[in-house]
Amino acid sequence: MRPLWLNAVCFCFIHRINCYDVLNGTACFQKNVFVSYSDFKFLSKDNKNKRMKNFGLVSIITPTWACAPFICETIRSILAQTYQNWELLIQDDCSTDNTLEVIRPYLDTDSRIKYECNPKNSGAAITRNNALRRAKGRWIAFLDSDDLWMPEKLEHQLKFMVENDYAFSYTRYEEMDEKSRVTGVLITGPKHITRLGMYSFCWLGCLTVMYNREKVGLLQIEDIKKNNDYAMWLKVCQKEDCYLLDECLAKYRRGRVGSVSTHGYATMIKWHYKLWYEAMKMNPISSLFWTGMNLVCGVFKKIHYVKKYL
Repeated sequence: MRPLWLNAVCFCFIHRINCYDVLNGTACFQKNVFVSYSDFKFLSKDNKNKRMKNFGLVSIITPTWACAPFICETIRSILAQTYQNWELLIQDDCSTDNTLEVIRPYLDTDSRIKYECNPKNSGAAITRNNALRRAKGRWIAFLDSDDLWMPEKLEHQLKFMVENDYAFSYTRYEEMDEKSRVTGVLITGPKHITRLGMYSFCWLGCLTVMYNREKVGLLQIEDIKKNNDYAMWLKVCQKEDCYLLDECLAKYRRGRVGSVSTHGYATMIKWHYKLWYEAMKMNPISSLFWTGMNLVCGVFKKIHYVKKYL
């Protein structure tokens, strides 16, 4: 068997790329297909003629505010993706900590990671809107600045969507605590969500969602303080049904101070009502009805779709 370095030289000669770039994981082929060093090792063994398919550019939307202790771990989980044709759009809502300082090394070394700060503190909805307008990818994915992806997240989800001609999908995910320790809680949802199903409850974890921008178009949501991710899924479901990829491909950080998961039910009811009344422009009776449906289906989700395995 030829040594790995000789395989590298032959590979570079055939594809007319620089050997140094391959060994450092920065080689790009036509149509911006990124091949990492680990991918090359895979190619150099039993599958020399197989190459990861290019499904197109993925724009990753990452709003942030004062997440300096967590955001670098989030970025590393994106850098570790087996599918490397992506751009990371970090949209800072005027963080009061040293977020920009801690991510500066990543901005300086990887042109796919792009940072922009809002002119003023504007809230999550406006921050996501600003990032969505910057997106250039065929696919839109979301990852908040304190959550994590498994390495195969993009690859598996893109393959699932393309092979089945789905434009809107989500995956299972598990919870972790503030110190990134898994808590033994796994969250899933319905395999097929129609428009009516999405109105009934927000079954999706934002960190797992991906949609085809070419089919859905540019999304912009109302400036509501909470449930703005749910407002996006309601808009997408006007055009496309949503489908579950039944794999656990992300980790959600629960219990961080200031996160939605730390608030009580009364506050969450108020936010749900505002979603229907202010963002969806429904009358008070319809808004109350769908708020009630959300509460009932929330209980159903906890019983049927939230599982403890530890």
